[in-house]
Order: sequence, then C-alpha cells, then structure tokens
Amino acid sequence: MNLFSLSGRVALVTGASRGLGKAMAQALARAGATVVLTARDAARLEEVADELRREGHQAHVDAFDLLDEEAVVTAVPRIVERFGRLDILLNNAGMYITSKLLDSTLELWRRTLDTNLTAAYLLAREAARVMIPRQSGRIINVGSYCSVLGRERMQAYAASKHGIAGLTKSLAGELGRYGITCNAIAPGYFMTDMIERVADDTPLMQAFVNAIALDRFGRPEEICGAAIFLASDAASYVTGHILNVDGGVANVVSIRPSRNPA
Repeated sequence: MNLFSLSGRVALVTGASRGLGKAMAQALARAGATVVLTARDAARLEEVADELRREGHQAHVDAFDLLDEEAVVTAVPRIVERFGRLDILLNNAGMYITSKLLDSTLELWRRTLDTNLTAAYLLAREAARVMIPRQSGRIINVGSYCSVLGRERMQAYAASKHGIAGLTKSLAGELGRYGITCNAIAPGYFMTDMIERVADDTPLMQAFVNAIALDRFGRPEEICGAAIFLASDAASYVTGHILNVDGGVANVVSIRPSRNPA
C-alpha cells in the first residue's frame, strides 16, 4: 500500500472549497500530502483546511480567482517559495451554465473556457517549470463525461472539457520525458451542490439516473480513489489517460424501460 502514499509531497488543488474538489483535496491530505487549497471563497476554504488540520493533516489556503491571470500565473511560485516544491497539480475548478445556442453570448463562452481550460493550461505550464528540474511530477486535470460526449445547451462547457482531454494528452507527450505524468479524471453525475438546480425536478433527475449504468448518482468520496491513484507512485507508468469515473455514462448505453430487473 506504500505505492499509494503521498507522504512528503505538496499538492495544489483548485476548486477545493466544495464538491468533488473538496473531496479530492481531503483524500490527498489523508494520503499524506501537504495540500494547498484554492478557490475564490477564502472562508469556505478555511473551513475545509480547519477540518483537515483537526485530523492532523497539513492543509493551507491560497484564495484567488481563476479569471485573474496574474494570480493564476503567480500561484505556483508562491507555493514553491513557501514549501520548496510542488509535486502534484490537480486542476479541478470549473463552471457550467446551460444556454440555448441562439441565446448564448460570447462573454459566457469566454468565461467558461477561461475558467475550465485556460486556467488549467496556465497552472500546468507554471507547474512544469518547477517539475522539470526535479524530473518528476503529477498533473491531474478534471474533465467530464462531456470530454467525449456532447450535450445540448452546453456548448461552452462541452468545448472546454473536450479541450481538457486534448490538453492532457498534449502535456503527457511533452512532459513524459521529464518523468512528469499528466492524466485526467472524467466524472459523471455526482451528488454535489452543482446538481441542486435539478435535484427538485424528479422527472429530470430520473432521466439522468436512467442514463447511468450503475443506476444512481455518485457520492463525492467515490472519486477519491482515482485522484490518489493518479497522484501516487501506483500510476508511475500511466500518462495521457482519461479515467472515467461516471458509473458508465460515457461508455455504456443504459436503457431501462422498466425499473424492475430483467
């Protein structure tokens, strides 16, 4: 099990104040990493960090907005100045807003791509500057089942998540010679606060569940194993991979005309 230990490593996790980012940040800390939590909401980040500190783990807060290019570009140098290293970058933060194509705006398009894709690119670029001299590192990008599928009314989100898949594979090709792996996790439907907008719509929720082979939404803690694996020595020969953690949404056609077993 030492293959999965992250003891002595420093990890930066974006979007760590809630949802899947919070769950993965907690998992990395509990696996032994010193985690730097980032998002816009400093107060919520402090709550997550305090919970981890009470458990005896190392957790620190660096709040900034992913749309602030200067703050993004200087994040890695701030971490290295404080901790002397950066071993793991987990680009999790993202946003999505649904919109009909004819009602969509260029402002929404740009904001979605800048948040979901451009910030990941910038952080990966700066992390690589630190990781290359050390000849080691882990970059983990969080895509989506929409990294391989399209969804109506989600043009910007789907484009950004397809971009994450392409960015991941490109980085893997360029950085592998330096001992740096780059992989992506592609989540499906999870019970997080991002799903609250449809949680009270029973027919819509049931339609989503019907598309999931495992017949339910995921729990946030169910993504943690993938994050620990890709961050650890257990995945030392895995790079350029998109790991679906989606209950079967992306690769399985699930058709259940009846709720009763066949």
